[in-house]
Amino acid sequence: MNTTTAYDTEAARWAAVQTRDSAADGQFVYAVRTTGVYCQPSSSARLPKRENVEFFDTARAAEAAGYRASRRAHGDQTTAATERAALVARVCRLIEASETPPPLDDLAVEAGMSPFHLHRLFKAETGLTPKAYGVAWRARKLREELSSPDASITGAIYGAGFNSNSRFYEAADDLLGMRARDYRAGGAGAVIRFAVGLCSLGSILVAQSQRGICAILLGDDPDRLVRDLQDQFPKAELIGCDGEFEQLIAQVVGFIEAPAMGLHLPLDVQGTAFQERVWRALREIPPGTTVSYGEIATRIGAPKAVRAVAQACATNHIAIAIPCHRVVRRDGDISGYRWGVDRKRELLRREAQA
Repeated sequence: MNTTTAYDTEAARWAAVQTRDSAADGQFVYAVRTTGVYCQPSSSARLPKRENVEFFDTARAAEAAGYRASRRAHGDQTTAATERAALVARVCRLIEASETPPPLDDLAVEAGMSPFHLHRLFKAETGLTPKAYGVAWRARKLREELSSPDASITGAIYGAGFNSNSRFYEAADDLLGMRARDYRAGGAGAVIRFAVGLCSLGSILVAQSQRGICAILLGDDPDRLVRDLQDQFPKAELIGCDGEFEQLIAQVVGFIEAPAMGLHLPLDVQGTAFQERVWRALREIPPGTTVSYGEIATRIGAPKAVRAVAQACATNHIAIAIPCHRVVRRDGDISGYRWGVDRKRELLRREAQA
């Protein structure tokens, strides 16, 4: 895919201003010499004459040149944000209603923009590409279909949008982390290796499926951690660790003791599309910094879903690697943590020192 932006030239930028292209917002601003103000490309302000317009890459650059923000800016930004959210929501509904995953080009035609702009806008609003959203949606539908006690595997396959058995079985492992018959049986047949160790924060359990790390649990009671893992995967085959697996748990413990080391392990993350958006955003928070639940909600394009973000953090079962400990309340209060506020405070202290 060509990653060159469509707004590199003044001609392209002027065309975006003329059409009030909301996809161009945030890519540049235009300033009007006769009024001394600058606006976003989608501004509803009266269209100026071309000879009176100059372009800047950022609002800061326009202000450095002596321009001030248009009084319409806040209203324009709110309207543009609403329009972007509505457009992306419409594309989501198209993906969900399609029997097979629609190509990006077809979605772009329905959205009235180029594939490049739709791809960028969709990812900015949801945290996922259209393709990744489609995969997450199909995985959710497949889990729902397989969870029905009277549904057949064949019915679940077609109910989740697969038009052939062969295509489903090619993708089943990525969607479910196990065979469909094993998932329908509550995880029976899945093999999960685990180990319990000690670190300065107490007991720690690390578990790995065929796809990657599926659980990192912290607590005071090792037996309770094992029971939690059993509750999470009630019918999977749980196998205690061997010497090779102990090296994996040593990596996790080493990261807890010295956060500057970093932690780079393959993860087996399975959740709803919304949860995966939140967890993806959490992994982008740099060590030693914190953000609020509201900031995470804004980053994933759902600024009003603060409580849902908090719930997604609470349901995270891969501690440390998905760093929900870096999320705090708006006033900076540490607030809750699935594995205890004291552990959260200590993790943040260590990361800040590192």
